[in-house]
Amino acid sequence: MIRKIGDKREQRLITKRARQLENEPDKQGSPLFHELAGYRDVRAAGQRYRIIYRVDGEDTIVIVAAVGIRRDGGRSDIYSLARRLIRQGLLD
Repeated sequence: MIRKIGDKREQRLITKRARQLENEPDKQGSPLFHELAGYRDVRAAGQRYRIIYRVDGEDTIVIVAAVGIRRDGGRSDIYSLARRLIRQGLLD
């Protein structure tokens, strides 16, 4: 998903923000609800993009599930995409 973002600068900012999740990821971002329960989101690249992730297991493994732009109500909205991935069994 990051590679599909055309702007290399934004790619670097998103990657940098995702790496910051290595330290206390459960204290960063906001918990999500309903179909996305168990996941958290954090803003990246000047608040434009969202990183949806979950913290897995006792070893604190961070799994980045989706990265994209929040477009409220749009088909390409990152939260809509994440819900579709869960329904298709591509995320658990």
